[in-house]
Amino acid sequence: MWLSRSLNRLALLQLFLLQLLWLSPAAAKKDKPEISSHQLDNRPTNFFYFDDSNTILLLDREAGLVQRSEDAGKSWDKVDIEDGKAWDLWRHPHDNQKAYIMGRHSTHWHTNDQGKTWHDFEIPDARPSLSRAPLAFHAKDSDKILIHGAVCRIGGLIDCKEVTFYTKDGFEKVGKLRENTRGCVFAHATPEFRTGDDDKNDDRVICVTTGRISFDPREHRLAVSDNFFENEEEPNLEGDRTVQGIVNIAVVKGYIVAAAKAPNTDELAMYVTDDASTWHRAVFPSDSRVKEDAYTVLESTSYSIEVDVMTVDPPNSMGVLFTSNSNGTYFTKNIEHTNRNAHGIADFEKVQNIQGILLVNVVDNWEDVAASFGREEKRLKSRISFDDGRTFQDLTTDGKSLHLHSVSEMNNVGRVFSSPAPGLVMGVGNTGKDLKAYEEGDLYVSIDAGLTWAKALEEAHKYEFGDQGSILVAINDEEPTDVIRYSLNYGKDWRKVDLPGGKIRPEALTTTPDSTSMKFFLWGVKGGGSRAEHWVFSIDFEDMHEDKCTEKDFQEWTARVDKDGKAICVMGRKQSYRRRKPEADCFIREKKFEEIEPDFEKCKCTKEDFECDYNFVRSKDRKECVRNGPLPDPKGLCKGNAKKYKASSGFRKIPGNGCEGGENLDEEIERDCEDTLKPIVSGQISTERTAFPGQSFRGYFYLERTESSSGSDKANKDETVVMRTDKSKVYMTRDHGKTWDEILKGKEIKDIYPHPHFNDVCYFITPSKEVHYTINRGDTFASFKAESEPTRDLQALAFHADYKDWLIWTGAVDCDKGGNCRNDAWYSTDRGSHWQDLRHVVGKCEFIKEEGRGERKKLVYCEQFKDEKLGGPLELQASDNWFADYTTPFKSIVDFATMSEFIIVATKDESDGDSLKVDASVDGQTFADALFPSNFKVPIQKAYTVLDSHTHAVFMHVTVGNQKDAEYGSIIKSNSNGTSYVLSLDKVNRNTPGYVDFEKMLGLEGVALVNVVANTEEAEKGSGKKLKTMITHNDGAEWSLIKAPQNDPEGKSYECKTDNIADCSLHLHGYTERRDPRDGFSSPSAVGLMMAVGNVGEYLTAKSKKTSDTFITRDGGVEWQAVKKGNYMWEYGDQGSIIVIVRDTVATDEVLYSLDEGREWISYKFSDKKVNVAILSTVPSDNSLNFLLWGREEDSDSEIVTFNLDFSQLKERSKQCNLDENDPEGDDSDYYLWEPKHPSQPNNCLFGHIAQYHRKKPASNCFNGRSIQHLHKIASNCECTRSDFECDYNYEPAKDGSCVLVGGQEPPDHSQVCKEDPDKMSYFLPTGYRRIPLSTCEGGNELEKYESKEVPCRGHEKDFEEAHRGLGGFWIFILGVVLPMCIASGVGYWVWQNWHGKFGSIRLGDAGSPFDADRPWIKYPVAAVAGIVAVLAAVPLLLGSLWRWGSGMFGGGRRYTTRGSFARGRGDYAVVDEDELLGEDEDEEV
Repeated sequence: MWLSRSLNRLALLQLFLLQLLWLSPAAAKKDKPEISSHQLDNRPTNFFYFDDSNTILLLDREAGLVQRSEDAGKSWDKVDIEDGKAWDLWRHPHDNQKAYIMGRHSTHWHTNDQGKTWHDFEIPDARPSLSRAPLAFHAKDSDKILIHGAVCRIGGLIDCKEVTFYTKDGFEKVGKLRENTRGCVFAHATPEFRTGDDDKNDDRVICVTTGRISFDPREHRLAVSDNFFENEEEPNLEGDRTVQGIVNIAVVKGYIVAAAKAPNTDELAMYVTDDASTWHRAVFPSDSRVKEDAYTVLESTSYSIEVDVMTVDPPNSMGVLFTSNSNGTYFTKNIEHTNRNAHGIADFEKVQNIQGILLVNVVDNWEDVAASFGREEKRLKSRISFDDGRTFQDLTTDGKSLHLHSVSEMNNVGRVFSSPAPGLVMGVGNTGKDLKAYEEGDLYVSIDAGLTWAKALEEAHKYEFGDQGSILVAINDEEPTDVIRYSLNYGKDWRKVDLPGGKIRPEALTTTPDSTSMKFFLWGVKGGGSRAEHWVFSIDFEDMHEDKCTEKDFQEWTARVDKDGKAICVMGRKQSYRRRKPEADCFIREKKFEEIEPDFEKCKCTKEDFECDYNFVRSKDRKECVRNGPLPDPKGLCKGNAKKYKASSGFRKIPGNGCEGGENLDEEIERDCEDTLKPIVSGQISTERTAFPGQSFRGYFYLERTESSSGSDKANKDETVVMRTDKSKVYMTRDHGKTWDEILKGKEIKDIYPHPHFNDVCYFITPSKEVHYTINRGDTFASFKAESEPTRDLQALAFHADYKDWLIWTGAVDCDKGGNCRNDAWYSTDRGSHWQDLRHVVGKCEFIKEEGRGERKKLVYCEQFKDEKLGGPLELQASDNWFADYTTPFKSIVDFATMSEFIIVATKDESDGDSLKVDASVDGQTFADALFPSNFKVPIQKAYTVLDSHTHAVFMHVTVGNQKDAEYGSIIKSNSNGTSYVLSLDKVNRNTPGYVDFEKMLGLEGVALVNVVANTEEAEKGSGKKLKTMITHNDGAEWSLIKAPQNDPEGKSYECKTDNIADCSLHLHGYTERRDPRDGFSSPSAVGLMMAVGNVGEYLTAKSKKTSDTFITRDGGVEWQAVKKGNYMWEYGDQGSIIVIVRDTVATDEVLYSLDEGREWISYKFSDKKVNVAILSTVPSDNSLNFLLWGREEDSDSEIVTFNLDFSQLKERSKQCNLDENDPEGDDSDYYLWEPKHPSQPNNCLFGHIAQYHRKKPASNCFNGRSIQHLHKIASNCECTRSDFECDYNYEPAKDGSCVLVGGQEPPDHSQVCKEDPDKMSYFLPTGYRRIPLSTCEGGNELEKYESKEVPCRGHEKDFEEAHRGLGGFWIFILGVVLPMCIASGVGYWVWQNWHGKFGSIRLGDAGSPFDADRPWIKYPVAAVAGIVAVLAAVPLLLGSLWRWGSGMFGGGRRYTTRGSFARGRGDYAVVDEDELLGEDEDEEV
């Protein structure tokens, strides 16, 4: 009895205790979420969740610290790293345990346990890159990481070099991967990517790198390595050719995408690989062009790439959405007029975890926006696709169209519309015709993946999904609030809960990336300005009373359905999910952080499950796959009499597609063996003659397609030329002169202006305000009205190097009866649609936009007459805000010019009004006087000719003798900032207009030719000039006569003894005698080759004499061969694999051509009549097998003719040459490696290194095709010799070649650098030598340091003593030589090193016609220079400048530059004024 009572009492006690436990706060279920808050000291810079956890890291960059929370933001602790050092925070995308804190300098930290513990690591001497993401990750091995850094010497003031490092063991060790990178990725950067069978190339790294010897972006390339760059290869991107101009690389799902840009276009070529080995060029529809900074690679799938391509520029930009096939090579258009913002972000998002559903915003009024160049406000509509973008439909709610704000205006972190919660989608927007402002929107929700929508809450809200969608959280985003709302039934009903601490303005609302957590993280701001407080909140639903869902609370939901609710197949499968029923009153509370997996049901195969196989493309109706070229060799199946074989049907099932049965489109079919054959070549040269009414041609211009331009096959082969006759009629050919069509009929065209930086663009100027233009190489034409008629004495249009729609128009205003006008200038940023005033009463106005001059994209220089009075002093004014305000660097100038990295200004000397002086700048802001060498005495400086600057030094010709017909001068060469000059060569010939016999060899470093006047005293007394030709092989440091060939073209010996070079050398007719300025000696695409007309003897004889022959050199000017008697014009084709020559000044009916670099010549008769050929031309790149002859037949006085000569059908040029970059001299190679040399060097060292170039074997019967990267590599650096140095300022060459101090002069004071830089520790006393900027020599006879003494700066003696022992040769060079140069100009060595120099030089033009007998141009290109007027001129360099000879060459009276010479790099000038000659290099910045 007692025991029974005791047990009953015990039971009652337990029941009582249990009831107490239930009623305690810790155990009671809650009816609302728990919210906690935490104040931050500063605005957070970055924060993120670790995947599959509630752990958050938050960066406070202002304080340099990182905080950590393990409970979704409820409590916070500072991580254990050095205070104040945190600069950036990165999460490992493939390992949820790892994160990285980047410091400002070389010390950084990593964690392997979600931030509990941290370990530091060092990147030696490097700081994190600011130009790209500092870390790149490996998807399979999280310990492998690439680190992008910048190694800056001398505290970052001089040289910052991009270097990539790597670790294979999670930063236990860090090694240097490669220098001079521009971004690197692992091939295995995503889980989806595979590097072929078994992923054997697991460590493959792909980098964008600088060129082999140049930092020019146009020479950036790809480099690939499987052993962290112990060895590297350059992959072939297009056929068997590597590609230069790589601008970016990215890994997208299972693809690697690289973009390349050719010079003179804003169009990009995209290259794609799905195995990191074999690359293909992506082909877009012919009416679509991928432009630089105008494409966005979007969220893609494992079987296609999504790309949005901009069609209308900012501010109101639009695009077109494209989707690729499974290997990324062919793109099809999905939807047009997609909305983009100014940063290239497109309104595109896929519904997460559901294949085939995507939302976009499109521009409804796209025609108005396009016509207004983006000025018209866009009206946006939202569209949705349920079949992977094949079709789109409106979003609807209650029968009304719904429009939602998307990715282009992010109002929260993370994805915009969806989460892994199946089928749940939310967005802020409105109903009606189009999308309204965000603040006018409401919150909408869809529970069927966007098929139908319902309004969830009034006003705009930030929102988030939790517990696999069973919890929706939102907070008002229009005004400060202290309330959050949440829904537990998919947005049908909403509850409120108060935030502690008062109202906040929400900045971000988020949760775990997989949306499985029941905890949310909110960041908001209280107050504003300096009193703003930053608070974070943890919102926790875990303790609410809702039960855990059971099986009865779930349903099977079909993910993709059509309008009728029927399931849709995507990639051969139907997709469904198990998800909670909307009305279920429960939480899922599944195991944390496990995403929901879909169920798939296979479908029968249809046409949608197949794509075109390799070498096939979709037909126009998109129903069939048709051949796109010959089929692959069937491997012996077509031998003998076989006529048929089994091969691809043209279709293949999309890789990864899961369909079964149904249609079988990829079944092999019978094909003809003939389908595998290559086109039959005729073996014959073809000729097409075209006659035009008129007396002369007045201008022709090649609009050459670049190698990154897109289009159809036909467009890919187009060779477009536009031409104007003396009848003011304009003709165009798309096939290099085989057929011509008159364009702009009925319009009087007085000038043709091709855009100097964009080959597709060309302007046609009329005498009125009307201007016509094309932006697509003549596919279409449009027009605009200028504010005035074009100027009568200047170039009417000026162009921007980067923004092709930015123009400056200079027009004639207030003209009197005599035709005298003033010039005013206007600017347009929309290709002439709208004009704004710039300046009045001006000379010329030009955009100043070059590399190294900062981001002052609006920088404009104008010459304006003082007080706007004609005839007054000409001021140079500069503005970077369209002259809202401006500066006046110079009060009285003669002219200015830009060339490469230099801006040169000629001003009148204030101390001597009859003389001139030169100022130079490398940044467009700070100018310095040009210090001429003390041994260079010119009493009155009257004329300068700026010759060249692409080797980081200005070559300038200063006129010494100015007597008419006896002009000559000295060539001086600057240091790297254009301010200090040394004498290079004196007595160099120039003519009366100011043009100089100076020409650089194109494509080869440091080779130039000049003609010098050997009898200056006699010439000034009236005797004719006696000219000698000299050559330099080391950029003007040393000059020598040219050794003559032993025999003439007929094999006979010359009359003089060729071993006596002083009296018997080779002399060549130079620039001052040239009929066509574009006919230079060399071509950048035919490395090592030069042709010229001249004679062998003591002096150069007149061209009309029988002593003139035509010569060729194949080794960069070291040895020459006489090839033909008489005077010939020449052109290089197919990068030098064919040379065509034709008689000059003699009527002829034949041309000669050579297929072996001029060793043998073959005659071809092109006409039945004799023709006076005035011009022989081809495409500017010299990479065509077509040529054009321009002239007049002997018996005609009313017609002019062109002849197209097509050599592409020659059997010797029917096969593509084979080039293996990794084995360039292999047995199957059609190339060999050629090493240029200095004639006085025992080895092949030139500029301190041995360079190896690809040259086609002369005996190989094949064509080059796509442009070759001629430079293969720098084989090695050499020891320094005398040829690597030139004389320093105030020093001159002695007879023995040494540099001696000029009598009476003092060595330059190098201690000045200490005053300029108080932190400078030491400097070197001058030795008389300075290194040629191009030289990379190491060790040996380093003359700039030879017997030099290093001296400490005042106040740094102790530092010098401590550091002196550790300084090596490199630092001696940097501290003693480079730093003074850089400080003198006010810019860092970074500008010097990273600016390769624009291809081209300052050019001055002419105003003659090659076809008008009374106007022999070049001889009399401009009116005589009179009085004290300066001549600032420039002569030929490399491809890349706008060469202003244009219609003036053909007698038109306008002066302009052709792009023909621009891209080709031929020598010509552009006249700016009748009395003033100055040109510019207007090369494109990339």
